[in-house]
Amino acid sequence: MLKVTKGILKKVYRARPRDCHKYDFGLMVVIGGGKFYTGSPALAAMAAFRAGVDMVQVLAPKRAADIIASFSPNLAAYPLKGDWLDKEDLPTLISIIHSASEVAKDKTALVIGGGLGRSEETKETVLECLREVNVKTVIDADGIHAVAKNPTLIRGRNFIITPHSFEFYVLTGKKVGDLPFEKKVEIVREEAKKLDCIILLKGAKNIISDGKEVAIDETGTPFMTVGGTGDTLAGICGGLLAQGVSPFLAAQAAAFLNGKAGEIAAKKYGPGLVATDLIEAIPEVIRDL
Repeated sequence: MLKVTKGILKKVYRARPRDCHKYDFGLMVVIGGGKFYTGSPALAAMAAFRAGVDMVQVLAPKRAADIIASFSPNLAAYPLKGDWLDKEDLPTLISIIHSASEVAKDKTALVIGGGLGRSEETKETVLECLREVNVKTVIDADGIHAVAKNPTLIRGRNFIITPHSFEFYVLTGKKVGDLPFEKKVEIVREEAKKLDCIILLKGAKNIISDGKEVAIDETGTPFMTVGGTGDTLAGICGGLLAQGVSPFLAAQAAAFLNGKAGEIAAKKYGPGLVATDLIEAIPEVIRDL
């Protein structure tokens, strides 16, 4: 078993050459949000920017996209039709992801799931989108509920799945919340091997496995139970994938970076910590290398 330490970031962040260009350090696409949950894709996008990605494009239903666009001039939000993601949106999703791949090549990544909702049509739309695109992908939140309908879809594609214990149960049928830690580790490794993907099980100790190796990340704080810190984790994962980091390494580094940023923010805000505080602390973790 590996223990994730600060050294993981030195494998991710290296000196940039002076002669570099836009998209050399990635283009990330976020698909998320709905009529109710509008903040999730914005938090993922802002966390990815703070983690070093060059560009983020957010695709969200219109109300969410309009709100997200007002958060910051750094956020490019494309409004889809309607209040929720549905099959009418598929051509747009696929076209924009393909266009992203054309300009950023292998420095393209997708984060999908946060705030989408769990209607049957939305879940089918997520599945069809994943069938049609071929980019490095982080599946989070409602995206996990969609993939649970057809887990074979993700096998062998080196996706990163970021469940908490209930989402892990939805995906695998295994209840791990009350199990001894060593048993959790064993089950996460088994399920990652079965699904042939990277699983990052979120908890007091994050468990990350590619089905062969297991890494344990012990960063974080109880104040990170606040809504949105899972979105920041997914965004950091996606931002690192877009920068060319391999999935297993990206998941480990993202867990450490998210947790350490949370620790820094908690020292200042305590129980008043919110996800945007964590995002603003990300550069401090990276600067400390």
